[in-house]
Amino acid sequence: MADETLWDDLIAPLEDFGPVIPLALREGETIEEMATALLPRLPERFHLAGFSMGGYVAREIARLVPEKVESLMLIATSARGDTEEMIRQRRSALKSPPERFKGLSRPAIQSSLHPDLKDDAQMLARVRDMGLRLGGHVFHRQSALARSGDIDQLSKITVPTLIISADADMLRSEEEQDELQYGIRGADRASVQGSGHMIPLEQPRALLSLMKSWLAKNTTT
Repeated sequence: MADETLWDDLIAPLEDFGPVIPLALREGETIEEMATALLPRLPERFHLAGFSMGGYVAREIARLVPEKVESLMLIATSARGDTEEMIRQRRSALKSPPERFKGLSRPAIQSSLHPDLKDDAQMLARVRDMGLRLGGHVFHRQSALARSGDIDQLSKITVPTLIISADADMLRSEEEQDELQYGIRGADRASVQGSGHMIPLEQPRALLSLMKSWLAKNTTT
């Protein structure tokens, strides 16, 4: 439930490498449908970054149109499928109709942030407002989605790849990052310090530094 404003603090500096196109996952009821819905908005060649669920979608895009993807940056994501408990928890939110959606709950938002930010009113509002802008229908589609995982398909990704994690991410483990690095041949790995799951909002400067340094080494044009 993150919209295009997730990338606001990174867009201008990343334009050193070309036009930046921030995208949100508004359409699709499966990872493949989400990826397919984004394809018409993408240029002929591009570097691709995916955050959280966006990492699943970014990998699917890299498999669908490998000839277009220059490189791949996977931020705070995983290749694992959803557990039955994860599916049950998300789908329990579907009892309320989309029209009554009032944003992610405070505990849900807090679980995605570094402990030092769990009571930061500005950060809580920024995360909540992204969900409100996407709305209840997108929330229902994302909550109903069951990710099967793609660990067995990681080897199909052959473009230069950077895996970025956070030291205090309570939603994604180091073991999940190991799986991504092991599955994608030659993948690089980096960690952002002092951040929970919401790296682009919590530590944009540190994330930007990692992305720019890595892109400089993996940009051919």
